[in-house]
Amino acid sequence: MALTAGTKLGPYEILAPLGAGGMGEVYHAKDTRLQREVAIKVLPEHLATSAEARQRLEREARSISRLSHPHICTLYDVGREDDHFFLVIEYLQGETLAERLKKGPLPLPKLLEISMQIADALDQAHRQGLIHRDLKPANIMLTRSGAKLLDFGLAKAAGETPAGGTGDTPEAPLPDLTATPTRTSPLTVAGSIVGTFQYMAPEILEGRPADARSDIFAFGTVLYEMATGAKAFAAESQAALIAAIMERDPPSVVAAQPMLPPTLDRLVQTCLAKDPDDRRQSMHDVLLDLRWIKDAGSQAGVPAPVTRRRRRYATLGWTAAASFALASAALARAG
Repeated sequence: MALTAGTKLGPYEILAPLGAGGMGEVYHAKDTRLQREVAIKVLPEHLATSAEARQRLEREARSISRLSHPHICTLYDVGREDDHFFLVIEYLQGETLAERLKKGPLPLPKLLEISMQIADALDQAHRQGLIHRDLKPANIMLTRSGAKLLDFGLAKAAGETPAGGTGDTPEAPLPDLTATPTRTSPLTVAGSIVGTFQYMAPEILEGRPADARSDIFAFGTVLYEMATGAKAFAAESQAALIAAIMERDPPSVVAAQPMLPPTLDRLVQTCLAKDPDDRRQSMHDVLLDLRWIKDAGSQAGVPAPVTRRRRRYATLGWTAAASFALASAALARAG
């Protein structure tokens, strides 16, 4: 049963519902002790007796509590009131990246700003030994203070093996506990599979353990979507989608958006390599690449032949200058 305005969960007063899904109810609430707005994620009543559901909620709490970063949603509290198990997190105002992408691709400056913020957040999580495993536009909130990474319900410590298994599986027994709630079907939109599958790395689909490079693949799919406005992998069935991720490369970013720098296209392709060994090996490397693209400015957007031509002219100039200096020195010695 949904909570109504005025309901108390300990010191937290429910103000209004924000959304709901099969595995979570999210509310706008007020912390009556500190007089601040918060968001509360409550385990639904029908799952309150599920040990696995409670374990996943607790896992998200432990994951977020280990992280302190301006672009990761902050955890304030975790608690239980009667049969309600809940997390208390930072209340964010804005829209998800998924909602923004419905309007089309992002302009390059905004794309680089958001991608660097999320790359930095993931780098911090990886340095703390946490793999997100569910990176997607719906789990990135765009606020006035920048992008915020959400939903660590599927996060795990690097090297951790899920209970009862030897590695990751494409589908967890339960849906995402704390996935950003939506008012549309999570299964299909215009005949295409949407959700986590479209952002999964090939090794996860094969049942192999995830590591930081799996998050890098997911980051590549998000980067592709921000650049083109289209999903990197799409199909009309789950089987066809898996085959696309496993066997095919998406169209070039530059083919879809010719004004984007070729260096961005190269970074996306590297992140989306099928073999984890062929990807960037850390989010810090990805972040450095993004900073380089940003700092290169308009030069990064010049087509490769022109860039090479300019570099050749510069080389010729330095060669001529060096030759002149050597000739001058020889004349001076001869005099």
